Amino acid sequence: MSDAKLIPSVVQIEAKILQIRGQRVMLDADLAQLYGVETKVLNQAVKRNLDRFPQDFVFRLNASEKSEVVTNCDHLAALKYSPTLPFAFTEHGALMLGNVLKSERAVEVSLLVVRTFVHLRELVSTHKELSQKFDQLERKVAGHDRAISELINAIRQLMSPSTPDKKRPIGFAPWEKK
Repeated sequence: MSDAKLIPSVVQIEAKILQIRGQRVMLDADLAQLYGVETKVLNQAVKRNLDRFPQDFVFRLNASEKSEVVTNCDHLAALKYSPTLPFAFTEHGALMLGNVLKSERAVEVSLLVVRTFVHLRELVSTHKELSQKFDQLERKVAGHDRAISELINAIRQLMSPSTPDKKRPIGFAPWEKK
């Protein structure tokens, strides 16, 4: 099987992107699988090039985050018994891994990972725009509801028979005796 067939799709990568500490990240085990290397090799490459991986590119999960990830993600069940805490790579860290690993596959996969992160960012912005439009529509409809309610009340008042005042009949009529 050739390397081209092993390159994952955007959908497969999206499934491996997690939300941790308010950031979208990918774990070292998932990235190692995508880049076609062992997790140990990937982490060694990171340790050899620490100056390329500042805290906003990569961070290590704590024990509670690790257990939460293992609980919520079935494909990460093997991490449950791992004695080391996994690294979490942001979009920039995943791209930097492609530069550090220096293989053709790493370059292709890192570009695909970045495109996936960009795609997710576009989806989020689209959802924000839709949310704002729904809020505007809701405010508009609420105003219409009030106007319709007032119209219905006015129509009901017009439909209800009014009590006419007792008036004298028109024309010649004998006066009523009191």
